[in-house]
Amino acid sequence: MKNKPVTIYVGTRKGAFIYRGDATRKKWTLNGPHFLGQVINHLVPDPRDPKVVLVAAKPGHLGPSLFRSLDGGKTWKEATKPPAFPQGHPDSVKQVFCLQPGLRERKGEWWAGTAPHGIFTSTDNGDTWESLKGFNEHPMRPKWRGEPENSPPDDPNTHSIVLDPRDPKHLYAGFSIGGVFESRDGGADWKPLNKGVAVTFSPEPDPEYGHDPHCVKIHPANPDRLYQQNHCGIYRIDRPSETWERIGRNMPKEIGDIGFPIVPHPSDPDTAWVFPMDGTEVWPRTSPGGRPAAYVTRNAGKTWKRQDKGLPKSQAWLTVKRQAFTCDTADPVGLYFGTTSGELWASRNEGEKWECIAAHLPHICSMETR
Repeated sequence: MKNKPVTIYVGTRKGAFIYRGDATRKKWTLNGPHFLGQVINHLVPDPRDPKVVLVAAKPGHLGPSLFRSLDGGKTWKEATKPPAFPQGHPDSVKQVFCLQPGLRERKGEWWAGTAPHGIFTSTDNGDTWESLKGFNEHPMRPKWRGEPENSPPDDPNTHSIVLDPRDPKHLYAGFSIGGVFESRDGGADWKPLNKGVAVTFSPEPDPEYGHDPHCVKIHPANPDRLYQQNHCGIYRIDRPSETWERIGRNMPKEIGDIGFPIVPHPSDPDTAWVFPMDGTEVWPRTSPGGRPAAYVTRNAGKTWKRQDKGLPKSQAWLTVKRQAFTCDTADPVGLYFGTTSGELWASRNEGEKWECIAAHLPHICSMETR
């Protein structure tokens, strides 16, 4: 079966960039920048409609907003009613951090996660947004958010909104200094889902919440399996289990299992990729020893293989953020990651070899493909 052309949507600290590749994924053309100078936390194409693209933006000295295109990225309009907490709520939205298209059969539906922690929904392709009362006004939300002294350098945020493709009422959410939470009633109520996850910065040995997931993904080929890259390791859970397994313990000890993104294979539930960071006191995080590499498991985390062919062998202090590593659905699968130093790397063979396809971009925040 012949592969289709691939488009990479790149969000950076100073604008949005769209790279269009041919079916071979060897030739790329740039469209952009769009929103030059604005922080683009997330630039997401709608998998249900090739004309729809949404952008979570923070326009310089102005407040956060959301823009959308209904013509494939040629023109953009600001949302009529961007995500905002209701009047009287103790918080205000500082930035829209992540965007999640709704299920395939629910066209026009989108979800958004914000900083501070919040979830919002839209049913009109991102033009107007409503606060998800069951989460944003949950009586436990102030406690779930954790203590300010444990907060990340940026505002604590809701970074992962995960939808079960079999059930529109079954949701997961991951947020920094809080944990992973689950709803079975469309977001009306939530409960923590953090058993088995280490939390080295907490005085409690096994707290119900207060964890720091960096990225949470459901496997598209097996929605009962979720993967998580956490501040304290790499984890997998197979529902209906309530306990995460730390599969990162099988990583090489000299590398560890700390990082930001995790990317499941689009069709093989046992395969996933991570991009480890130095998990010691080095901050901000960098590639261990200045030798960046992706690691892949093809047996659900029992073993991991280093993939660094084509990447720098030394003095490359790369940082790859939680939304800046993604894949396509070609055969073999293409992988793409962006760095805070503005490089865009690609592999056409599932990580076996890498090449830099763009450089000198601003700090890369996110990457998505279509």
